[in-house]
Amino acid sequence: MAASTQPASPLFLREPEIRRGLELLYFGNSHVTRSIDQGLAQQGLGRAHHRALYFIARRPNMAVSDLLALLAITKQSLGRVLNDLTERGLVESRPGERDRRQRLLRLTEPGRDLESGLYEALREKMSAAYSNAGQEAVTGFWAVLEGLIPEEERERVEALRR
Repeated sequence: MAASTQPASPLFLREPEIRRGLELLYFGNSHVTRSIDQGLAQQGLGRAHHRALYFIARRPNMAVSDLLALLAITKQSLGRVLNDLTERGLVESRPGERDRRQRLLRLTEPGRDLESGLYEALREKMSAAYSNAGQEAVTGFWAVLEGLIPEEERERVEALRR
């Protein structure tokens, strides 16, 4: 356990403890994502672009419909992001083998390089935090985050690990 981290109260379901968890989640995410904001800005890209790059990197040949479901954004928003990434030569799409109307996405070499560099900045932050917290805390952190995902969406998230 980190020196500055206090153990959770046995009354962890009270408002102060829940608010503390929300605040830590908010500020932790904010600091992690800030570590890549400058790299994105230099490319004229934002966090929505990064999320698309990240998930396309995780699952090359992902269908646009699958990415849309993962990101839970509108078709219009995803269309803008994919157009930007395609015009910059970071993402390419091709028709599906079985259904030619399906668009399958993959990163180009420059797209892989960009995503890899952004991931490295995130990996450094996460590795340091994981190392500081220890294995048991990381397992508990994962359990809490998984608990925030609605049951009907967990399979989609779990599929990223396979």
